[in-house]
Amino acid sequence: MSLAQQLASQLPYLRRYARALTGSQQAGDACVRATLEAALADRAVLEEAAQGRIPLYAVFTRICSNAKLQVTAGAPAGLHERAAQAHLARMSPESRQALLLTTLEDLSPADAGRVLGRSADEIRALVAAAVAEIQRGTATRVLIIEDEPLISLQLEDIVTDMGHAVAGSAATRSRAREVFESERPGLVLADIRLADGSSGIDAVEDILKFGDVPVIFITAYPEKLLTGDRPEPTYLVTKPFHEATVRAAIGQALFFGSSRPLD
Repeated sequence: MSLAQQLASQLPYLRRYARALTGSQQAGDACVRATLEAALADRAVLEEAAQGRIPLYAVFTRICSNAKLQVTAGAPAGLHERAAQAHLARMSPESRQALLLTTLEDLSPADAGRVLGRSADEIRALVAAAVAEIQRGTATRVLIIEDEPLISLQLEDIVTDMGHAVAGSAATRSRAREVFESERPGLVLADIRLADGSSGIDAVEDILKFGDVPVIFITAYPEKLLTGDRPEPTYLVTKPFHEATVRAAIGQALFFGSSRPLD
């Protein structure tokens, strides 16, 4: 395989990363073009970039310096993309790169460090700073729809420890609707089977009639949701759950979803 072919095989991944990093297809593709032009103009750069995804990303980082990696405000058209880019725009370029390399691109801290010229510990620190910034920017009120008191309390502890507030808890469909109407939370955690035999799925459908809000289903019956008969949930946590899984789902839902901030 020629150097050009080796490089071409990695371009879809680089385009994905560049677009997420800059916030738009146009800006991301411009950085990718600049990287390719530099590689074609310098044999040593081409040989380095063709060695694999990590060397290619390292070349990309050098060519498109931090000064060029500012998020393009308002570029993404979709609601979720706009929400994600609004959070990314608040970070320094290097923190944003570290976060995307270790999440979107699934690189280890050591490999992300090779891309950015940093140690693995420095990458971890940058990612921690980025996550802290996201948490500050996504603090919201949470409605918990759960009929088991102990599980409800456990979820409340997780939510508040993450810096969010509990808008209320509901054990039935009707109560969930009442709390949502009065409190208008920015996130919903919902079980499926509720105390009076009502359905958390129906409760969420009621809620979504009032407007868009991210929902995480936390249930021992995932098969009730993954049927293919209706739109399936983006965020689904299976009981018994690990706290880290719930935290990750909350962070992801608020990062990409639309949330109402704390007053």
